[in-house]
Amino acid sequence: MGRRLTGRYGVNVDAIDENRHIPLPATFNFRDVGGYLGHDGRTVRRGRLFRSDSLHRLDEQDRDAFAAIGIRTVIDLRRPSEVERDGRVPAYQGLTYRHIHPEHEDWAGTPHEKGSDLARYLADRYADLAQTGTAGLAEAIGLIADSANAPVVVHCVAGKDRTGIVCALTLAVLGVDDADITADYALSTEASAKFSAWLATTMPDAAEVPAPFLASPVEAMQIFLDELRAGHGSIEAYLRNAGVTDEQLAALRDHLLDEV
Repeated sequence: MGRRLTGRYGVNVDAIDENRHIPLPATFNFRDVGGYLGHDGRTVRRGRLFRSDSLHRLDEQDRDAFAAIGIRTVIDLRRPSEVERDGRVPAYQGLTYRHIHPEHEDWAGTPHEKGSDLARYLADRYADLAQTGTAGLAEAIGLIADSANAPVVVHCVAGKDRTGIVCALTLAVLGVDDADITADYALSTEASAKFSAWLATTMPDAAEVPAPFLASPVEAMQIFLDELRAGHGSIEAYLRNAGVTDEQLAALRDHLLDEV
């Protein structure tokens, strides 16, 4: 069963289904990151942090629903070329747009070989981004940590890889169990299938989307988290090294976790 979410404009919108998906027809992967159990038995708050695929397709009706949710800040993780190609979220009063590009190599330079381990391939790409995109990841986490920016939505193109990393790091800091973090990441597989079907209908002559751009196997995120911890000692230590302060980590837990 879903529930209804009241935004800061006092408008009820159909919000959370069993997969946390929020129905905006122009998106495929817009969902609430809240509801998971974190530190000290505290639950990640609903309606504070959202994740999505690209928001440039929002039409007038979608924008009304989007505004009703009460989003204050959009964190766009796409490459500058992707923003230039597709455009950005439509502006409205009270919305702050922040474009952050965590620098990373184009996956086309290291294509996935059919038949090889897809989870390993994805984990390697995520590790590359965590190494070269530290400044961007730290900036994104810092924005999420500031309660004045909430509710926040973070997005990229498909909302599964760059967005998945930022959300996984955030949930890890909040003390969410890896099983829930990886399950949340894996929800993007269904959304990617819908996106692929939409592409086939709207652009039938487009090339087939490669498997890495559609799949979100739990193993990929688990490998990434395990190896990040092995290399840095903890997710918090990685983020501190990236530039996130102890004050920001504390603020993240303070406003995104329910009170005891």
